Amino acid sequence: MSRPHNCFCKMIKFNPDVVYFKPQGIPMKDLQTIELSLEEIEAYRLRYMEDLDQQQAAEKMHTSTSTYQRILYSAYKKIAEALTVGKAIKIIRHQ
Repeated sequence: MSRPHNCFCKMIKFNPDVVYFKPQGIPMKDLQTIELSLEEIEAYRLRYMEDLDQQQAAEKMHTSTSTYQRILYSAYKKIAEALTVGKAIKIIRHQ
């Protein structure tokens, strides 16, 4: 039996003002959307905006390094898909 998933125990300090990004020149009705959770965008922000290594970022998010790595990898995949295939990105504030 797996552990219950409770994302509210992770520390997320980032609350973005802008939560939607889309490729220029393509109407929204013609786009698919990729959804990023707040924990995914926080993991990404800590790594690339705060320039923290995975151990430091995991500590800031109050999670294990392996969990942080899983969250960050999920963000990488979603962002890469949106950029290479031309999908919109929506940051989900409430989970």
